[in-house]
Amino acid sequence: MTHSNLDAIVPLAAPHDEGASEGENPIRGLQRFGQSVWLDDLRRSLFTSGEFSRLIAEDGLRGATSNPSIFEKAIAGSTDYLNVLQGIERKHDAEPMALYEALAIRDIWGAADLLRSVYDATGRADGYVSLEVSPYLAHDSQATIEEARRLWKAVNRDNVMIKVPASLEGLPAIRQLTSEGVNVNITLLFGIERYEEVAHAYMDGLSTFVQNGGDPARVSSVASFFVSRIDTMVDGLITKRLAAVTDANARASLTGLLGTVAIANAKLAYQRYLEVCRTTTWQRLAASGAHPQRLLWASTSTKNPQYRDVRYVEELIGPETINTITPATLEAFRDHGRLRASLGEHVTDARRVIETLESTGISLRDVTDTLLEDGVTAFIQALDTLLAAIANGRRSASVRTPQGRPGVR
Repeated sequence: MTHSNLDAIVPLAAPHDEGASEGENPIRGLQRFGQSVWLDDLRRSLFTSGEFSRLIAEDGLRGATSNPSIFEKAIAGSTDYLNVLQGIERKHDAEPMALYEALAIRDIWGAADLLRSVYDATGRADGYVSLEVSPYLAHDSQATIEEARRLWKAVNRDNVMIKVPASLEGLPAIRQLTSEGVNVNITLLFGIERYEEVAHAYMDGLSTFVQNGGDPARVSSVASFFVSRIDTMVDGLITKRLAAVTDANARASLTGLLGTVAIANAKLAYQRYLEVCRTTTWQRLAASGAHPQRLLWASTSTKNPQYRDVRYVEELIGPETINTITPATLEAFRDHGRLRASLGEHVTDARRVIETLESTGISLRDVTDTLLEDGVTAFIQALDTLLAAIANGRRSASVRTPQGRPGVR
């Protein structure tokens, strides 16, 4: 298969190249295996404290992601933005959505500018920060395209990706935006079948971009595959089944599936990625300098306290992939993460896990379809909460000045 120019920047690890060398930072050590680390967080205090710069310098951080839930926690859940919000309100009589966008874009600028050196050093392979289109538009292809174009123009940074959900309606948007040279991060991806559709939408769009005279080396995309949420839902379904099953063999089969499905699904998604990279279409694009649409492991924090806290990092280490990690999981992996080329291990076992799951009557397709819709709903709820907080904060900040004019304290 033809790899991207990432090979020249991050050597792929040899099979025996396992474990962290003495004194090595495990986070930075992931680069030896061809994996990049992006931060699953974005907030003003990361920049003002110098923490973001430290993560780049010491941990080898190579990117960052945001979404409505992240911004809701950052803006509505802290006082970091109060002065900025009031400053914007003094100048503009803006609606809450416009104020949110102004705050979000400022943070995107901050992250993109700090990551620019990574973007340049890696030949545009890394150094990206992502901004999501409104989740209200997840099932409207044309509205998603128009919003993504507007955000891409407003941010005006080469090393920014616009996030588009992996809904059915998102597929035409991915294809169209890529054909226009927009970097796209496909989010809320759970199922392998949908991933393959996403991969072909990217290649179709990129082919059109090249046919129109565009330079494919200037376009990047990632497919954000959500992991731990699958185990959370499947484990719940299995637990309900166990409550009603008395047969010892059936119980053993169900119990053996607990905590195994998400990683198995991700390993098989990576095998599908390798298959896509062997297609004639991709080989032609790669020869013209195109970047592969890497798989990005998202939702890699462990939700079940009975599982190892860094399992969704340790078990998904492999070349030409990204793991976007929350600050808490990043700290845990720095402290006790173990390195090995795990992503290509036990692929046959992964297939057996999925086959066994289906034999129990639990449909992984139904699970992944439900999770996608639940993810859209969660982002909508987060944005609703955020916009309400901004509106309430703006009203509570307004006072009457001695001259009788509205002011902001």
